[in-house]
Amino acid sequence: MKITGLNLNIVWKNKNENFRLIENQLQNENADLFLLPEMFSTGFCMDAAEVTDKNEESLEFLKRISREKNAAFCGSSPVDVDGKFYNRMYFVKPDSEVVYYDKRHLFSFSGEDQVYTPGYHRVIVEYHGIRFLLQVCYDLRFPVFARNNDDYDAVLYVANWPEKRVEAWKHLLKARAIENLSYVFGLNRIGTDGNDLFYQESSHCFFADGKEVAEKKGNLVTADLNLDELKDFRNHFQFLNDRDDFEIKL
Repeated sequence: MKITGLNLNIVWKNKNENFRLIENQLQNENADLFLLPEMFSTGFCMDAAEVTDKNEESLEFLKRISREKNAAFCGSSPVDVDGKFYNRMYFVKPDSEVVYYDKRHLFSFSGEDQVYTPGYHRVIVEYHGIRFLLQVCYDLRFPVFARNNDDYDAVLYVANWPEKRVEAWKHLLKARAIENLSYVFGLNRIGTDGNDLFYQESSHCFFADGKEVAEKKGNLVTADLNLDELKDFRNHFQFLNDRDDFEIKL
Protein backbone atom coordinates (compact mmCIF):
# COMPACT_ATOMS: atom_id res chain seq x y z
CA MET A 1 0.00 0.00 0.00
CA LYS A 2 1.28 3.44 -0.92
CA ILE A 3 0.75 6.19 1.65
CA THR A 4 1.51 9.83 0.90
CA GLY A 5 1.50 12.52 3.57
CA LEU A 6 1.35 16.24 2.83
CA ASN A 7 3.63 18.45 4.94
CA LEU A 8 1.14 21.28 4.79
CA ASN A 9 1.94 24.86 5.77
CA ILE A 10 -1.52 25.37 7.25
CA VAL A 11 -3.05 28.81 6.77
CA TRP A 12 -4.30 29.98 10.14
CA LYS A 13 -8.10 29.74 10.49
CA ASN A 14 -8.67 29.73 6.72
CA LYS A 15 -10.44 26.55 5.67
CA ASN A 16 -11.07 27.40 2.04
CA GLU A 17 -7.45 28.37 1.45
CA ASN A 18 -6.24 25.17 3.08
CA PHE A 19 -8.63 23.11 0.96
CA ARG A 20 -7.27 24.86 -2.15
CA LEU A 21 -3.65 24.25 -1.13
CA ILE A 22 -4.29 20.57 -0.48
CA GLU A 23 -5.97 20.06 -3.84
CA ASN A 24 -3.24 21.92 -5.71
CA GLN A 25 -0.36 20.12 -4.00
CA LEU A 26 -1.92 16.68 -4.48
CA GLN A 27 -3.27 17.33 -7.96
CA ASN A 28 -0.81 15.09 -9.79
CA GLU A 29 -0.21 12.58 -6.99
CA ASN A 30 -1.48 9.04 -6.73
CA ALA A 31 -1.62 6.92 -3.59
CA ASP A 32 -3.87 4.47 -1.80
CA LEU A 33 -4.04 6.69 1.29
CA PHE A 34 -3.28 10.39 1.77
CA LEU A 35 -2.49 11.83 5.20
CA LEU A 36 -3.12 15.42 6.23
CA PRO A 37 -1.88 17.08 9.46
CA GLU A 38 -3.75 17.59 12.71
CA MET A 39 -6.41 20.31 12.32
CA PHE A 40 -5.45 20.57 8.65
CA SER A 41 -8.19 23.07 7.86
CA THR A 42 -7.54 25.61 10.64
CA GLY A 43 -4.23 25.03 12.40
CA PHE A 44 -3.98 23.86 16.02
CA CYS A 45 -6.35 26.48 17.36
CA MET A 46 -7.96 26.89 20.78
CA ASP A 47 -10.65 29.25 19.44
CA ALA A 48 -12.91 26.27 18.97
CA ALA A 49 -16.20 28.15 18.78
CA GLU A 50 -14.79 30.20 15.92
CA VAL A 51 -13.10 27.49 13.84
CA THR A 52 -15.19 24.34 14.26
CA ASP A 53 -17.14 23.24 11.22
CA LYS A 54 -20.67 24.54 11.15
CA ASN A 55 -21.73 22.31 8.26
CA GLU A 56 -19.08 19.58 8.32
CA GLU A 57 -17.02 21.52 5.78
CA SER A 58 -13.80 19.62 6.47
CA LEU A 59 -15.47 16.23 6.36
CA GLU A 60 -17.30 17.06 3.13
CA PHE A 61 -14.01 18.21 1.60
CA LEU A 62 -12.40 14.89 2.55
CA LYS A 63 -15.29 12.94 1.06
CA ARG A 64 -15.14 14.85 -2.19
CA ILE A 65 -11.38 14.66 -2.71
CA SER A 66 -11.40 11.00 -1.68
CA ARG A 67 -13.95 10.21 -4.39
CA GLU A 68 -12.12 12.27 -6.99
CA LYS A 69 -8.76 10.64 -6.34
CA ASN A 70 -10.18 7.19 -5.57
CA ALA A 71 -8.06 7.08 -2.43
CA ALA A 72 -8.62 7.20 1.30
CA PHE A 73 -7.90 10.45 3.16
CA CYS A 74 -7.06 10.88 6.82
CA GLY A 75 -6.58 13.99 8.97
CA SER A 76 -8.11 15.77 11.95
CA SER A 77 -10.29 18.84 12.33
CA PRO A 78 -12.14 20.57 15.19
CA VAL A 79 -15.81 19.62 15.46
CA ASP A 80 -18.76 20.64 17.61
CA VAL A 81 -21.05 17.87 18.84
CA ASP A 82 -23.97 19.10 20.92
CA GLY A 83 -21.93 21.97 22.32
CA LYS A 84 -18.82 19.90 23.03
CA PHE A 85 -15.68 20.38 20.95
CA TYR A 86 -13.54 17.47 19.76
CA ASN A 87 -10.26 17.17 17.91
CA ARG A 88 -11.58 14.54 15.51
CA MET A 89 -9.44 12.41 13.22
CA TYR A 90 -11.32 11.25 10.13
CA PHE A 91 -10.49 8.25 7.96
CA VAL A 92 -12.54 8.64 4.78
CA LYS A 93 -12.72 5.93 2.12
CA PRO A 94 -13.49 6.57 -1.58
CA ASP A 95 -17.00 5.14 -1.18
CA SER A 96 -17.61 7.87 1.46
CA GLU A 97 -17.46 5.46 4.39
CA VAL A 98 -16.22 7.45 7.40
CA VAL A 99 -14.45 6.17 10.49
CA TYR A 100 -13.41 8.68 13.14
CA TYR A 101 -11.34 8.85 16.30
CA ASP A 102 -11.59 11.64 18.88
CA LYS A 103 -8.19 12.57 20.32
CA ARG A 104 -7.82 10.98 23.73
CA HIS A 105 -4.82 12.83 25.19
CA LEU A 106 -5.41 16.58 25.11
CA PHE A 107 -2.36 18.84 25.26
CA SER A 108 -2.76 20.54 28.64
CA PHE A 109 0.42 22.56 28.08
CA SER A 110 -1.48 24.59 25.46
CA GLY A 111 -4.85 24.51 27.24
CA GLU A 112 -6.40 22.06 24.78
CA ASP A 113 -7.93 20.16 27.71
CA GLN A 114 -9.78 23.33 28.77
CA VAL A 115 -11.45 23.70 25.37
CA TYR A 116 -11.85 20.26 23.82
CA THR A 117 -13.40 17.06 25.15
CA PRO A 118 -11.31 13.87 25.17
CA GLY A 119 -12.32 10.76 23.30
CA TYR A 120 -12.57 7.47 25.16
CA HIS A 121 -12.09 4.78 22.56
CA ARG A 122 -9.20 3.37 20.59
CA VAL A 123 -10.13 3.17 16.94
CA ILE A 124 -8.73 0.72 14.40
CA VAL A 125 -9.79 0.84 10.76
CA GLU A 126 -9.00 -1.70 8.05
CA TYR A 127 -8.23 -0.58 4.52
CA HIS A 128 -6.83 -2.69 1.69
CA GLY A 129 -6.16 -5.47 4.17
CA ILE A 130 -4.06 -3.34 6.55
CA ARG A 131 -5.29 -2.52 10.05
CA PHE A 132 -4.56 1.07 11.11
CA LEU A 133 -4.62 2.47 14.64
CA LEU A 134 -5.65 6.14 14.54
CA GLN A 135 -3.77 8.56 16.84
CA VAL A 136 -3.35 12.34 17.11
CA CYS A 137 -0.20 14.24 18.09
CA TYR A 138 0.07 14.24 21.92
CA ASP A 139 -1.22 10.65 22.00
CA LEU A 140 2.31 9.74 20.95
CA ARG A 141 3.63 10.36 24.48
CA PHE A 142 1.39 7.66 25.98
CA PRO A 143 2.57 4.19 24.93
CA VAL A 144 -0.01 2.24 26.96
CA PHE A 145 -2.87 3.63 24.85
CA ALA A 146 -1.06 2.61 21.66
CA ARG A 147 0.01 -0.86 22.83
CA ASN A 148 -0.38 -3.42 20.09
CA ASN A 149 -2.60 -6.26 21.25
CA ASP A 150 -1.96 -8.01 17.95
CA ASP A 151 -4.90 -6.04 16.57
CA TYR A 152 -3.21 -3.61 14.16
CA ASP A 153 -0.43 -3.45 11.58
CA ALA A 154 0.30 0.27 11.41
CA VAL A 155 -0.21 3.42 13.45
CA LEU A 156 -1.08 6.77 11.88
CA TYR A 157 -0.12 9.89 13.84
CA VAL A 158 -1.17 13.31 12.52
CA ALA A 159 0.31 16.26 14.35
CA ASN A 160 1.18 19.89 14.94
CA TRP A 161 4.47 19.20 16.78
CA PRO A 162 6.70 22.30 17.08
CA GLU A 163 10.37 22.36 16.15
CA LYS A 164 11.49 23.00 19.75
CA ARG A 165 10.29 19.49 20.72
CA VAL A 166 10.91 17.73 17.42
CA GLU A 167 13.59 15.37 18.73
CA ALA A 168 11.04 13.84 21.08
CA TRP A 169 8.62 13.46 18.16
CA LYS A 170 11.14 11.57 16.04
CA HIS A 171 12.38 9.23 18.76
CA LEU A 172 8.93 8.46 20.13
CA LEU A 173 7.67 7.54 16.65
CA LYS A 174 10.57 5.13 16.24
CA ALA A 175 9.98 3.69 19.72
CA ARG A 176 6.29 3.05 18.99
CA ALA A 177 7.28 1.15 15.83
CA ILE A 178 9.86 -1.01 17.58
CA GLU A 179 7.87 -1.84 20.71
CA ASN A 180 4.69 -2.64 18.78
CA LEU A 181 6.28 -4.47 15.81
CA SER A 182 4.37 -2.18 13.50
CA TYR A 183 4.70 0.43 10.84
CA VAL A 184 4.38 3.93 12.28
CA PHE A 185 3.67 6.89 9.99
CA GLY A 186 3.89 10.27 11.69
CA LEU A 187 2.81 13.29 9.64
CA ASN A 188 3.61 16.76 10.95
CA ARG A 189 2.75 20.19 9.58
CA ILE A 190 5.34 22.75 8.46
CA GLY A 191 5.64 26.54 8.64
CA THR A 192 4.61 28.99 11.36
CA ASP A 193 1.19 29.01 13.00
CA GLY A 194 -0.95 31.80 14.44
CA ASN A 195 0.77 31.43 17.80
CA ASP A 196 4.17 32.08 16.18
CA LEU A 197 5.28 28.48 16.70
CA PHE A 198 7.58 27.10 14.00
CA TYR A 199 7.27 23.59 12.59
CA GLN A 200 10.14 22.10 10.62
CA GLU A 201 9.76 19.28 8.13
CA SER A 202 9.80 16.21 10.36
CA SER A 203 7.44 13.56 9.01
CA HIS A 204 8.57 9.94 9.16
CA CYS A 205 7.54 6.37 8.52
CA PHE A 206 9.34 3.65 10.46
CA PHE A 207 9.28 -0.10 9.97
CA ALA A 208 8.94 -2.47 12.91
CA ASP A 209 12.73 -2.63 13.35
CA GLY A 210 13.02 1.16 13.60
CA LYS A 211 14.27 1.65 10.04
CA GLU A 212 13.10 4.76 8.19
CA VAL A 213 11.13 3.72 5.11
CA ALA A 214 9.73 7.07 3.98
CA GLU A 215 10.90 8.91 0.89
CA LYS A 216 10.60 12.69 0.71
CA LYS A 217 10.13 14.95 -2.27
CA GLY A 218 9.14 18.57 -1.85
CA ASN A 219 6.28 18.76 0.63
CA LEU A 220 5.38 15.10 0.17
CA VAL A 221 6.49 12.11 2.23
CA THR A 222 5.69 8.67 0.85
CA ALA A 223 6.01 5.12 2.13
CA ASP A 224 5.06 1.71 0.81
CA LEU A 225 3.65 -0.60 3.46
CA ASN A 226 4.37 -4.25 2.75
CA LEU A 227 2.16 -6.47 4.88
CA ASP A 228 3.95 -9.68 3.89
CA GLU A 229 7.28 -8.23 4.98
CA LEU A 230 5.75 -7.16 8.29
CA LYS A 231 4.25 -10.62 8.88
CA ASP A 232 7.60 -12.26 8.17
CA PHE A 233 9.32 -9.95 10.63
CA ARG A 234 6.72 -10.64 13.31
CA ASN A 235 6.96 -14.38 12.77
CA HIS A 236 10.72 -14.24 13.21
CA PHE A 237 10.72 -11.85 16.18
CA GLN A 238 7.67 -12.84 18.20
CA PHE A 239 8.11 -10.20 20.89
CA LEU A 240 4.38 -9.41 21.05
CA ASN A 241 3.81 -12.87 22.55
CA ASP A 242 5.68 -11.70 25.66
CA ARG A 243 3.80 -8.44 26.15
CA ASP A 244 2.20 -7.63 29.49
CA ASP A 245 -1.46 -8.36 29.94
CA PHE A 246 -3.38 -5.30 31.17
CA GLU A 247 -6.64 -3.47 30.83
CA ILE A 248 -6.98 0.26 30.19
CA LYS A 249 -9.56 1.90 32.45
CA LEU A 250 -10.71 5.30 31.22
